[in-house]
Amino acid sequence: MEPMRIIRSRTVVLAKDNIDTDQIIPARFLKVTDKKGLGKALFSDWRYAEGGAPRPEFVLNQPAAQGCQILVAGDNFGSGSSREHAPWALVDAGFRAVVSTSIADIFRNNALKNGLVPVAVDRAAHAALLASPGAEVEVDLEARTISLPNGGKATFPIDGFARYCLLNGVDELGYLLAQEEAIAAFESAR
Repeated sequence: MEPMRIIRSRTVVLAKDNIDTDQIIPARFLKVTDKKGLGKALFSDWRYAEGGAPRPEFVLNQPAAQGCQILVAGDNFGSGSSREHAPWALVDAGFRAVVSTSIADIFRNNALKNGLVPVAVDRAAHAALLASPGAEVEVDLEARTISLPNGGKATFPIDGFARYCLLNGVDELGYLLAQEEAIAAFESAR
């Protein structure tokens, strides 16, 4: 995982409330254990017609969405089953942050472990972001802030250990392996 400090990007707005993990990545795509390629199945039932053709009206199929790394969603993002494939699909599609007023606990934990920053902001900041699709914003992981289209900033909470891992580009195992010398010293003194 690459160290992450600042994510600067235009936003994609998907202003639907209660987007659950089955909508993010339908169950029929959960047969794989490899993260690569899951981005194509992201929001599949909304994104593609029955025959597989892209629906031009769906926001991720529009040219303005290409290259965006920040998804602004409606309230209560990521509820439902605990499938880790949901953040895998978002990351594989190029997203580095998801913004909502609330993000489901299990989804948040899975996102943090996979290099996706869950940004929960207050209603006023959320409304400003929803009203400005395509706005250039900045998620500052170190400062725990997101810039708003009106020039202001909003703060967001993030678990300290998960933040440390993202800032340093390590996962939980990588963190433990980096402590090998201290662990060995403790064990030999014991």
